[in-house]
Amino acid sequence: MNTKFFPQRPKLNPTIYAYKILNASDRKGLLKIGFTTRNAEERVAEQLKTSGLKYEILLEESAIRKDGSSFSDHEVHRLLRKKGFKNTELEWFKCSAKDVKSVILAIKNKEENIENRTLDFKMRPEQEDAVNKTIQYFDSFKKDNKNKTSHFLWNAKMRFGKTFASYQLAKKMGWKKVLVLTFKPAVENAWYEDLKTHLDFEDWQFVSQKSMSYEEADQSKPLVCFGSFQDYLGKNSAGGIKAKNEWVHTTNWDCVIFDEYHFGAWNERAKELF
Repeated sequence: MNTKFFPQRPKLNPTIYAYKILNASDRKGLLKIGFTTRNAEERVAEQLKTSGLKYEILLEESAIRKDGSSFSDHEVHRLLRKKGFKNTELEWFKCSAKDVKSVILAIKNKEENIENRTLDFKMRPEQEDAVNKTIQYFDSFKKDNKNKTSHFLWNAKMRFGKTFASYQLAKKMGWKKVLVLTFKPAVENAWYEDLKTHLDFEDWQFVSQKSMSYEEADQSKPLVCFGSFQDYLGKNSAGGIKAKNEWVHTTNWDCVIFDEYHFGAWNERAKELF
């Protein structure tokens, strides 16, 4: 067959892009948000080729929904305005690339994404396998040991994504109150970021000394409390629990997670606390 009579259609790639103009006082803090079916760099260069202005592309995201349909920049503009971001002129908005990304995510999932979350990746097969095996064990243990607490160890290597997988486990189990204890306080950022940036955990709350307090949390919504053993091991002069830590001991936690277990989470003082 002669292909000259049936030329191939060019491959289209619906894309939302956002860029800023560098060193332009009248565009400070503003992003241009547009749509193209080509390469974003080509499209922006085409727009500004005669202006001599320098620019930086901050975002380039697919404009295809999960159901396979595509959307334009007009939908992104509409939702940004709805969220209260200032539309100074045409496609220019006073917002950040993170704000634009959260709006795109909302459109892709046909949700509002009120908390401006920017991640929606799924579990990898090994993470899903770990979560499913843990659920099976907990369910079987509960049937045979109704008055005992089950324990399960994840011997996860570096970069396994145990924080994200733990939250997925909590969600699948229907847990509403999760306590994370560690001897390595520096890991708090990882627990916070996974909970507060992923779309799967919208409405979940993060309680710690650096963020929200337990008293401020909405008890009708799921919460994760992060704390170090150093935070909770201290005792008062009489040898009892410090008043500021009583809520940790009186709360009926659905699950307690020991993070960085190998750093000494099961020494005698930790056993006594637990």
